[in-house]
Amino acid sequence: MANADTLGAYLKNRRTKLDPATFGFAGGRRRTPGLRREEVAQRANISATWYTWLEQGRGGAPSAEVLERIAQALTLTGVEREHLFLLGLGRPPPPHYSASDPITPRLQRLLDVLSHSPAIVRTATWDVVAWNRAAAAVLTDYATLAPRQRNILRLMFSHERVRAAQADWHAVARFVVASFRVDVARAGADAEVAQLVDELSRSSPEFAELWQENQVQAHGDGVKRLHHPKVGCITLEYSAFAVDGRPDLSLIVYNPASAADRQLIDALMQAD
Repeated sequence: MANADTLGAYLKNRRTKLDPATFGFAGGRRRTPGLRREEVAQRANISATWYTWLEQGRGGAPSAEVLERIAQALTLTGVEREHLFLLGLGRPPPPHYSASDPITPRLQRLLDVLSHSPAIVRTATWDVVAWNRAAAAVLTDYATLAPRQRNILRLMFSHERVRAAQADWHAVARFVVASFRVDVARAGADAEVAQLVDELSRSSPEFAELWQENQVQAHGDGVKRLHHPKVGCITLEYSAFAVDGRPDLSLIVYNPASAADRQLIDALMQAD
C-alpha cells in the first residue's frame, strides 16, 4: 500500500468527525466521537474486519472501487477524496465530473479588478460562467447570451461575429477543439458533452472534421489576435490558470500585448 499507516490515521480522523444521527445510527453514549468502524463498513458495503485492518495499517492495498465506496461512506469532499486515493494508491482518483457550483463573489472580484485585461472563468466543458467588463467589451458580451449559448465551442462554430473576429479562424478552431478534448477527458465529462458534440457535428462540417482528427493540445499560454469591429486589430497575451479548490473551473486572462493594445481596450471600455 502507498502509505498504510497514514491512510489508517486519515480514515480514523474522518470517521470521528461524523455525527451518527445524520446517518440514522443511534446516538447515546459512545466511547469515542463519530461513527463506529462497523458503521462505516456497513455504509461502504465492505467487511468490518477489513475496514478495521485498514485503519490499523494492515489491511492490504484497497482497490479504487473500495476507496470510492469509503469516500462516499465518509461523505468526503472532492479534495478529501483525492487525498484518500493518494494515500491508498499513490495516485489521484479517476475523474468524477459534476456540474459547477456558482462562482464565489471573491472570484468575481478578482475578475473585476483586472480592469484592462479581459478575463473569463470557464468550466471543464467550456461553458463561460463568469467574466469582467473588459471581456464583455473585447471578446463577447456574454450577458446578452442565454447560458446555453455561452459555450466557447458553440460560439466558435455557430456565432458569425466570433468567427469573424479571429485573425486565423481555422488555426484557432483546431486549437480550441484539441484543447477542449483534453479538458473534457481530464474531467471525465465525456457523457456531459456528448449532446454538444453531436449538435455541432451535425451543424458544422468543419467541427465534425476537426473532432474526428482526435488531436489533443494543452491550453497553456500564448498570443491571441482579434479583429474587433470597432477598433480593429487587438493583440492579447493569454494565460490559463487552475482555480484552487475548484478543479471544474479554469481562469483565462488576456493581457494587452502592448501599450497601443491597452489604449484600444481603454477606448472600448470608455465607449461601453
